Amino acid sequence: MHALTFFVGSPGMEMKEEARAGLKRVLLCRPNGRLGNQLMITPLVQEIAGRFPGCRIDLFVKGSLSGIIFKNYEEVDRIIELPRKPFDEPVRYVKVWLSLRRQTYDLAVNVAEGSSSGRLSTRFARARWRFYNNTEGLSEALCPGSGHMAKCPVYNFRRYLACPWREITQTPVPPLNLRLSDAELANGRKVMNSYVSPAKKTICIYTFATGSKCYSEAWWAAMYARLKEACGDAFNILEVLPAENVSRIRFEAPAYYSKDVREIAAVIAGSALFLGADSGIMHLAASSGAPVAGLFSITDPSVYRPYGGHNLAIDTNTTDVDGIIAALNRILNDNAYLAPSN
Repeated sequence: MHALTFFVGSPGMEMKEEARAGLKRVLLCRPNGRLGNQLMITPLVQEIAGRFPGCRIDLFVKGSLSGIIFKNYEEVDRIIELPRKPFDEPVRYVKVWLSLRRQTYDLAVNVAEGSSSGRLSTRFARARWRFYNNTEGLSEALCPGSGHMAKCPVYNFRRYLACPWREITQTPVPPLNLRLSDAELANGRKVMNSYVSPAKKTICIYTFATGSKCYSEAWWAAMYARLKEACGDAFNILEVLPAENVSRIRFEAPAYYSKDVREIAAVIAGSALFLGADSGIMHLAASSGAPVAGLFSITDPSVYRPYGGHNLAIDTNTTDVDGIIAALNRILNDNAYLAPSN
């Protein structure tokens, strides 16, 4: 697919000022069903909404997660959902693609440069302007973090709009944001307090990940033992379970399970810290506003690190368990440090 779509969409010219002035309808194409990838659309949605007040944004995605993620985004209008398994629903799959032609957009945007289906949908949509997001990457020296999957589309979109260089590189990129409501946050605190003591702060851990990103039970056993030792009486430890309802620490800690993505985020939002491997739940934690420490051994932290705030990406190939504890201390409050090793 990459080979077939390599020449779909030229780098393109900058958007003309008169076109920007009339920008009212935008299509964002990100036909990928993974939780983390869809969460990383939220900075670009915020960027567009902030620059073009009153603009309506449609999303072309895969699966049903975007309706949950963008529930509280008033600027998001129509969510066009491809089935997660197109070969199981070929007729619906074709109909969804054809539905892209029903609406005329001022601008269609391919969110991820490397997405073949994103390029095709941007080309197929009925749009006056198209941005394929295939401009030459920014230098990390001039623009730190520009390779991150959540930040790169925003930087490139600013370049497409011909923004001044200082504005492109120095204006903060909006964070990952699930826009949890006050009611959702209150319910998250209530749910957390039903599992652990409300008198102490809580560290949430997530011991699962897909494929080779998942750490072994032996690794997590050592990490959990050291974390429990460091916590003393100052912290609760709450394990957030995956949809598979499995635990790499064999359910030794209080374990919270839910299939409600927004409730999971609201529970994590009430924690002092989230610790977990690179996964969709790690990005969900980042979008909740909780401090996040992401564990990386395979994937590239410069692309997938937990974006926002004082979040950290920890390379476990070069950092041992005690080093991880030291890293966690750096993102906890001054009066909430974990105890050093005995």
